[in-house]
Amino acid sequence: MSTDLGVRTRERALRHRTAVGVAWLLVLLLGGAAAVLGLGRLDQSFTASGGPGHRANQAVQERYGNGAAVAPLVAVASWPAGADVRAPGAAGRFADAVRRAAGPGARTVSYAGTGDEGFLGGDGRTVYALVYPGAGAPDLAGLTAVEEAAVSLRGDLRSALPEARVEVTGVLPLQHDSALAGPGAVALAVKAACALGLLVLLALVFRSAAGVLAPLLLAGATSVGALVLVEAVAGFTEISFVVVYLVPVTALVLAVHRWAQPPGPGERSAVVAGAAGAAACAVLALFPAPFLRSVGVAGLAVWTVGTAAALTLTPVLRSLTTRPRSPRAEAPGRAGWRSGPVPAAVGLVLLVLAAGTATQLRVGNPEAHALVASGPARDGLDRLASAGVPSGVLNPLEVLLPGGVDPEAAAARAARVPGVLLAAAPRGDEWRRDGTAVVVVVPEEEPMTAAGAATVSAVRSAFADGAAGVGGLGVADGPSQVGGATEADGSGVTSGPAQVGGSGVVDRDLVDGVYGLLPFAVPAAALAALVVLLLLSAPAGLPGAGAAAGAVFRAVLAAVAPAGALTVLWQWGPAGTGAVTGWVPLVVGVFAFCVSLDRSVASAAGGPSWAGLAAAGAGALAVLAVGIGPQVELALLVSGFAMAAVLDALAGHRRARSAPPARRAFRSSSQLV
Repeated sequence: MSTDLGVRTRERALRHRTAVGVAWLLVLLLGGAAAVLGLGRLDQSFTASGGPGHRANQAVQERYGNGAAVAPLVAVASWPAGADVRAPGAAGRFADAVRRAAGPGARTVSYAGTGDEGFLGGDGRTVYALVYPGAGAPDLAGLTAVEEAAVSLRGDLRSALPEARVEVTGVLPLQHDSALAGPGAVALAVKAACALGLLVLLALVFRSAAGVLAPLLLAGATSVGALVLVEAVAGFTEISFVVVYLVPVTALVLAVHRWAQPPGPGERSAVVAGAAGAAACAVLALFPAPFLRSVGVAGLAVWTVGTAAALTLTPVLRSLTTRPRSPRAEAPGRAGWRSGPVPAAVGLVLLVLAAGTATQLRVGNPEAHALVASGPARDGLDRLASAGVPSGVLNPLEVLLPGGVDPEAAAARAARVPGVLLAAAPRGDEWRRDGTAVVVVVPEEEPMTAAGAATVSAVRSAFADGAAGVGGLGVADGPSQVGGATEADGSGVTSGPAQVGGSGVVDRDLVDGVYGLLPFAVPAAALAALVVLLLLSAPAGLPGAGAAAGAVFRAVLAAVAPAGALTVLWQWGPAGTGAVTGWVPLVVGVFAFCVSLDRSVASAAGGPSWAGLAAAGAGALAVLAVGIGPQVELALLVSGFAMAAVLDALAGHRRARSAPPARRAFRSSSQLV
């Protein structure tokens, strides 16, 4: 592949500018409509597929129709002082009211059905129940159904139990309340300021109306084209919905950066960086983890469409400007924005420190107290806390038992695991179906905490001991399993190992199944990018092996650093989330790798030193304008994008080399004298 292809493609695009313009307009319009219609092809579960927890959740979902990966609702009722919540009347009324309010198909469990005092508050007058609504799949539609069920459950219980204080909480209601809260007046003002700041930045940098609109048009066309490609791939393999966040932000930063490059070197660097970045993302897409495959396919699509736009649409847009004005130039011997080696060194040190801090990252959903500050769901969480009920009840585990295993014996075994608040084996038909049974295990701590993660691992180990048989769990009348062999019962149900699922096990699957592959995936992707850079740098007139290795090293450092920054800002910071949503560092890391690699290659090709800062500033302002608000997971993602762009731009922004003064040619010795 020759990098002269970029120059030839640019010239060909200029000769057929009308056709090129019409083609990209169709991509933007028709592709936009196709991208919106094709969003349903993307996997909307946000879970790590393929792990044991995911398989357990699928089995529960298929057999029982709810629960598993979807955290249950928690109904809380507090009676006036002096009431005895253990009395059959009070406990039974509460359980019956919850069952009726939950509706058909729901699964409920509380003190009345189990006699387990773990369902009672320490204040002696509070009781709670776990409610798995009848409709609740781990996708956007299913989560919406659970949120609606929470509102209905709260209203019906308050009508049925007027003498008690009733609240309904849970992970999804807490997240729903944060979304309903919306940004306040200050946040709206900041969002507007960021949106205006984006336009002002582009106007100051490119000094024309075309300079403001053209990068946005390039970003839009790249985003739409890339999403169409990703959705086409999603037709025959699983692609996560997280790509919807990765594609447009990466496309915007690349578009601004490439619009700042001068013709000629800009096309050559676009080809080299595009090929290297595409190779790295293609390697990620080959790894057997859906999240890695998703971000790899998305990155590959952005590089492919973005490079095509840089070679065809960019020169056409430049030619259509009535009064072409180049971006702000740097005077010889003076670097743009008065930058020197000290800011670059500081940025590099920050990048290294952040990358080191990434080793302390804890993967998981934010802790419940950090999801929302106020609202009906937060009232329920506070009611549980004041009654002495630990927050681990929001993320119970579900153990799917095969035929022939005694549920009561299994629950007793789980209850002995350190860190388990209670383990119950409800007897209703909704908990025992087709020869199988579900046991509910409630941990004391939330699964994203160190103690909660240890409890999840211990419960898994407790049931893994019986993986080759059901010994130790208790065997009811029926089939048995000896030495790993299985035999079917009369209903056709085959006995096998118990499976541990629930909303909390997904984080552990993500750590084991995705983050466990990163020590292999990151070096493989970096090596692929390095090989392509070495092959194409010489034809493009770029520096040799040292510069190529430095560009890849900085890109890898830039990809790791945001995880450390998120750890400091959110996991340890004032928000106290305790963990960082697992897919966020993956998305932000791929974004940082892409923009860092493009900046390094363009800089080596002679691009302006201010281009990286301009692109980073545009990206940061854009994501802040869209994402500022009370939703914690969105704030995590937005801050990660912003910090990744700015940190890398600061670390890579160096003073432009002064052009040596022109030496006068002397024609004779007398002139020399």
